[in-house]
Amino acid sequence: MLALSLTFPAGRYHATPWGRHVNEGAVAWPPEPWRLLRALIATWHHKIKIQGKYDEAVLQSLLESLAQDLPRYTLPAASHSHTRHYMPQFAAGKTTLVFDAFTAVGRDDPLVISWPTLNLPDDQAALLDELLAVIGYLGRAESWVDARRVTEVPEVNCAPGIQVLDSSTGELRGEAITLYAPLPPAEYQTLRDRFLADKKEKKKLAKTLPDNFLDALSVDTADLRKQGWNQPPAARKVGYLRPIDALRPKRPVHKAKPQSATTACFILIGKPLPRVEQSLRIGELLRMAAMSKAGHLLGKNAIPTNISGHSLPTENRHRHAFYLPWDANDDGRIDRLVLHIPDGMTEDERRVIEKLNRIWNRRGSEWRLVLENMGAATIAERLTKRSTHWQSLTPYLHPWHAKKHFNVEDQIRRECRQRGLVEPIAFEQLDKIQVGSQRRRSLHFHRFRNKHGLLQPDRHGSFWRLTFAEPIAGPLALGFGCHFGLGLFSPYFDKGA
Repeated sequence: MLALSLTFPAGRYHATPWGRHVNEGAVAWPPEPWRLLRALIATWHHKIKIQGKYDEAVLQSLLESLAQDLPRYTLPAASHSHTRHYMPQFAAGKTTLVFDAFTAVGRDDPLVISWPTLNLPDDQAALLDELLAVIGYLGRAESWVDARRVTEVPEVNCAPGIQVLDSSTGELRGEAITLYAPLPPAEYQTLRDRFLADKKEKKKLAKTLPDNFLDALSVDTADLRKQGWNQPPAARKVGYLRPIDALRPKRPVHKAKPQSATTACFILIGKPLPRVEQSLRIGELLRMAAMSKAGHLLGKNAIPTNISGHSLPTENRHRHAFYLPWDANDDGRIDRLVLHIPDGMTEDERRVIEKLNRIWNRRGSEWRLVLENMGAATIAERLTKRSTHWQSLTPYLHPWHAKKHFNVEDQIRRECRQRGLVEPIAFEQLDKIQVGSQRRRSLHFHRFRNKHGLLQPDRHGSFWRLTFAEPIAGPLALGFGCHFGLGLFSPYFDKGA
């Protein structure tokens, strides 16, 4: 048996059914098997393929396994909802009313998809686990998703079937819906051969009927519509029965929610992207944007202390927000922003962070933010995984004045003690670090806060490799300006160091 558990951290699932206009307000619920496989393919290309850990043949075999049988669903309580807004047109003063429909679902309520007779080989199961760990969304990009494999399946309430009436009682057994599922590979090949038997049709349709099953699932929707397909050729329509009240609003039961979300990761969009050497400036801009959004949503006198960093208790010990710029693809430019609150986010803090959509500076530069994921610290895994070896990504500036018996290594030890971390057992100072294609010294980095009057014992900075006696979890940022991107460390065993 194979079973997947999906939760939607934003409380929404956006997906317009194939062949329906967005203004019809329809939502494909539950998530269609066809859409799930395409999401896995997209995740493979964006986040897994670059690692070189798995051959593409493993992905193809995984997709073929998932396509052989139809899944069952355990649907959580949900409701059909929408927003509406007016989109500007090219003509001055003209607008068009647009409906944005979605399924509203509890953020912590799992939707379980199960294949009762499917048992994956070890290599396929391992790849599936890695795909699920980094998948960002399912459906439209607003539909953030957390996914994982599970071993227990709650009672199924949505399964393939067309019998709506109970033959013995005459009562409705459920609501009949149509979902798109991938064709089994053998059936797809039969369909392909039938369409391409005609030489005239073959020339026209060959692009949308590739021989490879993975390529067939990956054909762009625009190309399919251009050739006049009324449905994806590698997909089939399947009748499902779901509960009659699957999308009916229900009175919510409010439960106290633990502060489980500690980390949010944003994609930074703009041209040009800032260089890693500007990490401190970008970190300060992210905090400025969070302060502005919090003041707008909650009031200027109600900005959470974890976001502002002001009026903190003496025992806080760096438990408020870290605003950490990050070069996720090692090209020398910042493409992610990680916002980390070690003790977890309150509902107000989470609302503020979810609404962040841009950062800007006084010179007119602006970058868009897209919330890629929010949850536990494992989201930005390269910064947050547990490791005994850590290496500087940005300069470490010691926060106290150096003295004869209180050097930089002593200061790192003290700071780790104050934060409840084990002390490093080995230190290696680095003259330079690799930033993109260049070797950079600490002097190449911007190292001065925009806030005037701050005591800054270290104006030069240094790079380090730290070794701890036992693995510690990140993100790890130490020293002066650590809440804004200075003193940021990363596990370096990923690079074989």
